[in-house]
Amino acid sequence: MDKLFSSKIYIKHRFKLIMLLDLKIVALGIIASIFLGKASDPFAMLTTHYIEIGGFLIISLIIYAISFKLFGINKSLWSYLGVNEIVNICVSVFVADLITSILYQYMLPDTFSNIRFAIFSPLLIIAGIMFIRMLYRALREREVGRTGKATYKNTFIIGAGDAGYILLKELSKNNVFRANVVGLIDDRRKNSVISGVTVVGTTYELLKLIPKYEVEQVFLAIPSIDAYNKNRILNILKEANISIKVMGSGVTVEDGESISKHLKDVSIEDLLGRGEVKLSQGEIRSYIKGKSILVTGAGGSIGSQIVREIFKFKPSQLVLVDVNENALYMLERDLDFEKSHSKEYEDINYISEIVSIREKDALAEVFDKYKPSVVFHAAAHKHVPLMERRPQEAIKNNVFGTKNVMDVAIEKEVERFIMISTDKAVNPTNAMGASKRLTEIILQSKGNKYKTKFAAVRFGNVLGSNGSVIPIFKEQIKKGGPITITHRNIIRYFMTIPEAVSLVLQAGAFAKGGEIFVLDMGKPVKIDDLARNLILLSGLKPGIDIEIKYVGLRPGEKLFEELLMDEEGLQDTANKMIHIGHPINIDEEKFTEELNELKDYVEGEPDDIKRYIKNIVPTYTPKN
Repeated sequence: MDKLFSSKIYIKHRFKLIMLLDLKIVALGIIASIFLGKASDPFAMLTTHYIEIGGFLIISLIIYAISFKLFGINKSLWSYLGVNEIVNICVSVFVADLITSILYQYMLPDTFSNIRFAIFSPLLIIAGIMFIRMLYRALREREVGRTGKATYKNTFIIGAGDAGYILLKELSKNNVFRANVVGLIDDRRKNSVISGVTVVGTTYELLKLIPKYEVEQVFLAIPSIDAYNKNRILNILKEANISIKVMGSGVTVEDGESISKHLKDVSIEDLLGRGEVKLSQGEIRSYIKGKSILVTGAGGSIGSQIVREIFKFKPSQLVLVDVNENALYMLERDLDFEKSHSKEYEDINYISEIVSIREKDALAEVFDKYKPSVVFHAAAHKHVPLMERRPQEAIKNNVFGTKNVMDVAIEKEVERFIMISTDKAVNPTNAMGASKRLTEIILQSKGNKYKTKFAAVRFGNVLGSNGSVIPIFKEQIKKGGPITITHRNIIRYFMTIPEAVSLVLQAGAFAKGGEIFVLDMGKPVKIDDLARNLILLSGLKPGIDIEIKYVGLRPGEKLFEELLMDEEGLQDTANKMIHIGHPINIDEEKFTEELNELKDYVEGEPDDIKRYIKNIVPTYTPKN
């Protein structure tokens, strides 16, 4: 039986098969009702009135098929027959019965009882449809039981609300996770019984209850859970060394839809406990919708996400600028897919331009051609050790490349210029960080002197971005270790890519000229803790299954990063996760002279370049 209903043929044609079976039940119900409606000798009428009965039956089946289609009763999975489906079955049958009862008196002789037909027909049909569905459920449950609970894992479901209840019922019918639910966990319903399963305790008792019930896996089924409690529960569970799956936030399940598909493995993002980013959609839309938007570094992890987020706000066109042709090609493919699957994006044009930000003339041509109203500048060299060996590349690209984009934006009277910066620009100890601080100074020197509104957005490490520690650690775990960490006490601020980019777009709406927006990165995270959590989430034990090695700080690397310099201070914005660093007065004329002198040092020795940078950026403290 289980093989039959999991076969490809059934899965592909199940809705048609359900409809055919339902119509067979209808046919039997109608014939039985006609017989019951005949006062005497019901079988004799088959020989005398078979044409009338046959015609009535065909028309009735068509009416019922239309009604069933309208109410979608053949679209529900039989495993999850619930109140909504029962109501739909009853309503669809009664609607069809009303029409067929009217036709009955015109198509069949007066010797047949119309009243009896109108009563018996819906009752028999509903009873038949319900019986078939209940029989299916019983057979599936029997099949699940026959396979043997010994092969199943003892399981807790955290959450005794609607999602937990639906998941519990689903697991009793279609148990893709091989889960033997031994108890529910809920902080407010202890000792309650939900569908035969007891709420055995609260989340605070998990570490005691898990060994007591020999639990091997836990499902967190609370879609509305807040970040704090989610993080609290997951940090408790990771100590238990068991399999954990979580349900995505805001999950809603339509009648008959599988809820187990919303369960996923725990990620590092889940353990960070970051709250939901709330944006003012109207403010963002006001400066993006219908505008020409240009993004530099569009092929990178941050740049590509900026493009995807901008796409949602329906610009008139998107200009994707990068030197990495493969990255742009893959991004265009993603946008092609989005555009082909949604009519609301069909009017958005996008074009890739292979241009280096070091080439000012080429940039000017692109700006002349597409006339962007807003520029998001994400192009930059960002790998600290590589830039430490060749600081001239950091200066050429990050500093003078960025200056090129700014100058062209001023010349072409771009409305807004939003630059991506980094926490490494604060009191930098490496050439990359110093180069980004120089770009901030360039931006601040422009201030609000021009038509273009300049702003920078400063944030820390981004989970999953190119070169971030998470992909590296995952690859090391995949290879069996060891995980390499530069220092046991090193800490970093972390944010997800979508979270960072969303806040960048919001900050862009706040720009008035020369601001450095600082994103609230939450609490810093020890890289050592991050690595250990990743090992645990992989079902392994740190130091036993996967070795952790401490290899020493890399050139230019600091134990901790900062988001704000002492002299900046903070000013709040309308968004509690975005703050403004107080602008520092910059002598643009003097600074321009210093930059021109820096050009003379770019081709020199790395140490000479670093020494001169320090003259311009007093907070820069190079580490050799």
